[in-house]
Amino acid sequence: MTKDITVLLVTAASLGFFHTLFGPDHYLPFIMMSRARRWTLPRTLGITFLCGLGHVGSSILVGAIGILLGTSVSRLEFLEGFRGNLAAWMIILFGSLYFLWGVRKAVLNRPHKHIHFHENGAEHEHEHRHADDHEHRHEDKGKQSITPWVLFTIFALGPCEPLIPVLMYPAAEGSVSGLIGVTIVFGTVTILTMLAMVAALSLGLNVLPLGKLERYMHAVAGAVICLSGIGIVFLGL
Repeated sequence: MTKDITVLLVTAASLGFFHTLFGPDHYLPFIMMSRARRWTLPRTLGITFLCGLGHVGSSILVGAIGILLGTSVSRLEFLEGFRGNLAAWMIILFGSLYFLWGVRKAVLNRPHKHIHFHENGAEHEHEHRHADDHEHRHEDKGKQSITPWVLFTIFALGPCEPLIPVLMYPAAEGSVSGLIGVTIVFGTVTILTMLAMVAALSLGLNVLPLGKLERYMHAVAGAVICLSGIGIVFLGL
């Protein structure tokens, strides 16, 4: 292994880690959806892993095709930038729609009181929510099944911008082993960082007692996801 390739491998690992760490869109959607949807941690990490594969794999595919066709770095970076904007706006759209759905769900789940009369003349009242009767039997099964696929689609469209320039150097040098090594290191570090952030923050969020705010969790999740997309578009996160 040449000194240049060693430097590139270290660079790829560093870029994969910091690109993910400072990009909250890489983990916030999974954390918030996990809490709102009451996913188990293994399910959350499984979805995160698959989305990470789609996220990294799409950029590897674009880079590989670009290298084979001899496309310039500037053109590939333009394409990745376009994909990045598209993915960011999809995050904003998804978050906004989920926020509105969450608000509607919270309103419909507003607690109200029922008065019950007994044959002996006694009466009592208790607080009740409509959603409580059906939460575990059929809690939006259709939406639960489609949500991971929506996230996967968004992440597959979202590029790993730092990967393309790093890939191009070993390709230009004709080092197939260097190209493969850089790809594996960047992809592995990116996905592991996503998993670590999701696991740590999910465990922390799950121990917070939200009490009556729990019924707003879907709306909060949608708002946070939408804000993360806005951060990408307008703040360059």
